[in-house]
Amino acid sequence: MSLEIKRVETDRELRTFIRFPLHIYSGDPYYVPSLDLDDLATLRKDKNPAFEYCEAEYWLAYRDGRIVGRIAGIYNKRYVEKWGNKYVRFGWIDFIDDFEVAEALIRTVEEWARSKGMEGVHGPLGFTDLDREGMLVEGFDQVATLATIYNRPYYPQYLERLGYAKDIDWIEFKVKVPDSIPEKVLRVQDLIAKRSGVHLYQWKKKKDLIGKYAATMFELIDEAYAHLYGTTLLTKRQVQNYIDTYLGFVDPRFVKFLVDEKDELIGFGVSMPSLSRALQRSKGRLLPFGWLRLLLALRHPKVIDMYLVAVKPEYQARGVVALIMTALNQSAIEEGVQYAETNPELETNVEVQGIWKGYERTQHKRRRIYLKKL
Repeated sequence: MSLEIKRVETDRELRTFIRFPLHIYSGDPYYVPSLDLDDLATLRKDKNPAFEYCEAEYWLAYRDGRIVGRIAGIYNKRYVEKWGNKYVRFGWIDFIDDFEVAEALIRTVEEWARSKGMEGVHGPLGFTDLDREGMLVEGFDQVATLATIYNRPYYPQYLERLGYAKDIDWIEFKVKVPDSIPEKVLRVQDLIAKRSGVHLYQWKKKKDLIGKYAATMFELIDEAYAHLYGTTLLTKRQVQNYIDTYLGFVDPRFVKFLVDEKDELIGFGVSMPSLSRALQRSKGRLLPFGWLRLLLALRHPKVIDMYLVAVKPEYQARGVVALIMTALNQSAIEEGVQYAETNPELETNVEVQGIWKGYERTQHKRRRIYLKKL
């Protein structure tokens, strides 16, 4: 049976590229599709501001006319300049359980990397640190989240056969929401707030929040995450794109902002009701009824996904992140939330993992960035 790798060149082929995983994971209780519209906005060169400094190509694998795999190659010039690693990224990788298909896809990206003068390939990564990243290596029996990749166990097995090795891991936790906030914790929080001069910013209207803190929120992300694996500074166009695309969904119940005595932003925590089940039922589409399923999921969640926590470096040692977590916990208790899923946390990021020490939790997933030097 012949195997052919074809570059994606048309909008129709790009939509086919986006929808391909649904064929592999049809009926899988753990796979969660991304929203088609999100993937289109990310992968289209006329939509994603990351193409100001990135190049990308996408390929589909065909066997006897049937699609059997996909992969993206990304050349992020800012990453190369900042970190000094001449690596191309691979992402959006999916393939049937066939080593020949995986090999053909990976070799295609490796050849593309060589044509760019690069010396290695790593991934799965997106254009920025806010895209889905990291191949699942533990937790195949756990439901994925909107923000994370799901893959079958043979994916990492085949990559390792192709000479790829661990570069770094992220771990994820399932954190039980407590029945109540202990009085002792609240007293300590009050003491921290008084000593540090910070307080929670109370908000109800999204437009007021966006107008006041949206831009500085992304400046804080750049500052707090600057040392983390693979991160690069966001451009003004990227920041505005994220504001326009995502901040309209923020909910005061699950998004907490911490400010100083001058009401300047020094930290925040962003969570959202889990959309995993709604996306599974809708197969990643908003129409005809996907939007309604998402709307219902937002109203009375039993599970929330924790996307971002960031605190200015000079405040990180003062314990102020506990104020954010306590506020989120209080809202979760009031709304009847049972547990939270953390976003992937670098295994080396002990400061973030320390947040969960006082909670009943389970480390239930692990995902990996693979690297191969060419």
